[in-house]
Parts: sequence; C-alpha cells; structure tokens
Amino acid sequence: MLGQCTVEYLGNHQTDQANATQECTKDLLNQIDNITDEVLPKENVEVALELLTTQQHSQPVATTNQDELISSFNNVLRATDKLMSTLVRKVDTNSSISISLETIEARVFEVGPSCPLMEIPQLDTPDAKMDIDLIGISKNEKNQGRAAVAFMSYTNMSNSSLFSTTISTMKLLSTVVSATIPRTENTSLTKPVNFTLRHTAELDTSDTPSCVYWKETDWVTDGCTLIESNSSHSVCSCDHLSTFALIMQIKPSENAHFEVLGMVAEALGLVFLVLALLTFTLCWRNPRVFSTARINLCISLLLAHFLFLITQILLRYKYLQPLKLACAVLAGVLHFLFLSAFVWMLIEALMLFIAVKNLSRPKSKQKELLKWKRLTVVGYMVALFVVGVSAGVVPDGYGSEQCWLKRDKNFIWSFLGPVSFIIASNIILFSLIAIILGYSLVRLNSNVSQIKQTRTVFFKTMAQFVILGCPWILGFFTADSKPLEIIFVILLSQQGTFIFIVHCVLSKEVRQEYRKLLGGFQANFSPTTITEANTTHGGSTDLHTS
Repeated sequence: MLGQCTVEYLGNHQTDQANATQECTKDLLNQIDNITDEVLPKENVEVALELLTTQQHSQPVATTNQDELISSFNNVLRATDKLMSTLVRKVDTNSSISISLETIEARVFEVGPSCPLMEIPQLDTPDAKMDIDLIGISKNEKNQGRAAVAFMSYTNMSNSSLFSTTISTMKLLSTVVSATIPRTENTSLTKPVNFTLRHTAELDTSDTPSCVYWKETDWVTDGCTLIESNSSHSVCSCDHLSTFALIMQIKPSENAHFEVLGMVAEALGLVFLVLALLTFTLCWRNPRVFSTARINLCISLLLAHFLFLITQILLRYKYLQPLKLACAVLAGVLHFLFLSAFVWMLIEALMLFIAVKNLSRPKSKQKELLKWKRLTVVGYMVALFVVGVSAGVVPDGYGSEQCWLKRDKNFIWSFLGPVSFIIASNIILFSLIAIILGYSLVRLNSNVSQIKQTRTVFFKTMAQFVILGCPWILGFFTADSKPLEIIFVILLSQQGTFIFIVHCVLSKEVRQEYRKLLGGFQANFSPTTITEANTTHGGSTDLHTS
C-alpha cells in the first residue's frame, strides 16, 4: 500500500538505513496524503513512521532556512496523524496499540459500542501522559458508540533547530507531543484534555513554564493552561487537540537588544534622510546641490528603510506571521526599493567620476550626458526588471519568515547578484577617482584655491565611498562576528545621516541658502520691522477713518 519506497526501506532497514532518501520521503508523503479508509498492518506503519521521523530529524536540523523547517515539521505532523489513523479497526469493545521507536512513541486507543469501560486508561509514553474522556466522545449521537484517540511523543525534536529559530527567547522544557481523534465523526471534546509532560531541562522553583501548541508557523498559548507544576513534571490542560510542548520564557537575549538597537538606528537614519530631502528641495535652483541621482537615492533609501522598519515592528509583535500573502508582497516591494537604491548609488558614482575627471578643465562647459528623465527611467526600470524576472522565474520566492527573499532555489541571489556587481563597480570607480584626484593635486600645486577645492572633493569622495559601498560590503562577512554585524547595521541605517553631513552640512552652497533663509526670518521678525509694520498699519487706519 505504501509503495516501493517503503518496501525498499523495509528490506534495507537492518543494513543500510541511509537509503531513506529525501526523494523517498517525498514519495511516501504523497502516498500517505492519499490514504482514505485503509487499515494497515502495525509493522508497515512502524517502518513508515521511522522513515518520516528520521528524515525530519536529520534534514531540517541541518538547514537554516526557516520556511523549510516549518514546512517539513508540518508535513511530518500531518503524515503521522494520517498513519496513526490507519491503525483504527472499528472494534466492538476496545483495543490499544503501542509503537516504540527511537524517534517516536505512539499510542492508539479505540472504543466500540460494546465497550465495558467507564473511562479509558491514561495513555502514557516515557516522557508524557494524556488523560482524555474518550468514552464521553463516543457517546455523541453521530459517533454511535465509537471513538479513537492517537497520542504521539516525538523524542527526536527536542534539539531541533526549529525551536531555536521560532522561539529564540524561549527554552524547550519537554518533548513535543501530538494528539488527534482519527476516524471519528464528531471530534468535539466533552472535557479539556490534560497532558503531563516530563521536564527535559532543569527548572528553578521561581520559574513558571508555559503550555503552548503549534499553530501552522509558530508556538502559541491560546486554549492551553498550566494547572500544575513541580521540579520534574508539569500538567497542561487544553480545550483542543494539536501538537503541544512545554516552554520557558527566558530573559531577553542579546538578539532582543540588538533588534531594538537596529530599530532605533533605522529611525535616526530616516530623520536625516527627511532632512536631506528637505534641504535639497530648498536648494532646487542650485544645480551643484540639486542632483537627480542624489534626490532619487534619498527617496529610495527613505522608502526602503521606512518599510523595513515597519515590517520589523510588525514581525516583532507577530502581526505578519499569519499573513503570508502580505509578507510576500512586502518582500517584493523591499526587493525593488533596495535594488533601486543600489542602482542610484551606481549612477551617483558615475556622475561623481565624470565630475572629478573634469576638474582639470573647470572653465570648459561640461556636456550633460544624461537628462534627468532618462536617469529616472534607468534608476527604477532596472530594479523593476530584476524583480519582475525574479518573480516570474520563482513565483514563491518571496515571503520568508522575516518577510524577505527565501533562500531555497538560490533565490536570494536575485538580490545579492546585482548588489555584488554594483559594489564591485563602485569600488573600481572610486579607485579611479582617487587616482585622478591624486594626479590633480600634483599638477595644481600653483593654484592654492583650486588645490583646496580638489582636496574638499577628495574628502567628499572618500566619504561617499563609505556611504554607498562600505556598509553593504561588510554584510558579506557578518555571519560569524557579532561586533561586525553591529557595525554593519549601524552604518547601513545611517546612510541618510552621512548624506546629510556630506551634501548638506559640508556644502558651502547649502550653508549660504540656509543663511539667506535665516536672514529672511530675522528681517521679517526683527523689532525694527515689527515697529515699521505697526506704524504703517496705524497710519492706514488713520487715513481710513478721516
């Protein structure tokens, strides 16, 4: 019934358990999903269970992709429930079946119309016990005296990386257990179900664990209550059946503080991006300040970092996790905005290279190579093209656990590829700029004012290299270094701050515009102006009344 895959595994089980490949597991999952009313021998169910739980334990633990972990976990849970249902034989009295494997402990208890029991015995495994009113469920009119319950304890999931990623501020205190009511018409509980879970880690007397259940993508506490706990066991009472575990909330880790630091830095960077845009708007008549590439770079960074900050806040409070479509859309928009920002970084670097190259001919009229309309089309259409092609080739590539690009099928390279190319191009351009400026400094030693101007441009060029390239380069080396990751996050979020300092605070033209603006305010609100205004107002009143 379960196909050649399980038969081959059964034949090789004693000698080579490694033959249980992922392809075999996928084939088995498809066959189990098609099970309807079949009843299978216990031996076949045991082999299939060991195949599933062994693969689940080995493969997801080895991967860091959160979506793969969750998908694998959900698949195993569904398949296990389906397999346990094949052990229900619709007896007249009552029966029980026990399965004990290295990776899973399972119990099935079934009652029929002629069952003499007033209540069923406690279902227990070495690490957990379950009390359920199965007799009361069987007395439901639709069930006609029949009901069955399956209770599973997964002994191999305690160290799974699924828990270290989904509950990073929590500690798992028990094995993962699952319960279901298979092949029963009405599965409504007559009483809450009690689970007694043995602690797998030390518990201080001052600590209070929490009872949680798995809800598609995360562990939640709805409908489960801790009713008793001591140093070795805890009892959870739940009003529904699902997959359960016992956890302990631990003190906020460095990751929590790191997230807060990142959000604060993002907010600060957004403030300076807004100030930079307001400044450029104030100086829109000055071509040396108002730059199409610079303006659009600020706009792209502002929108990207603002949306990123909102996304992180929603994820922190678990508002986005159930909304997979919204998460995928946000990931696509972020992909476009950050890519467009990188394209504008490259355009800004090209414009800077052209400007520096023409420093030796300050009196010559520079030809504008690209009009602002063409620049705008290039700046946004390149990013839109990359996102469109990426979404067309891998439609489900957006919407990871962090609402970003998924890492399976190497989809992340639809972002890292263009970014790597632009960073490499900017490094080459900035190297050429440094060489040209160094050559200009040597040639223009007789002209003091021009040397000063060249040195200023050189400083701004190096600062722009930090703004546009350096923080993102660090991102390729932060995996094993927490301090480097902190530096990366701070520099990345402060691009707007550096733009404001270099192109606004250190710009002579911008300072002159601000002086004019402040001078106008002072002239309008000075005591002399106010007195003259009052005198004029009074004189007009006298003329009007006379």
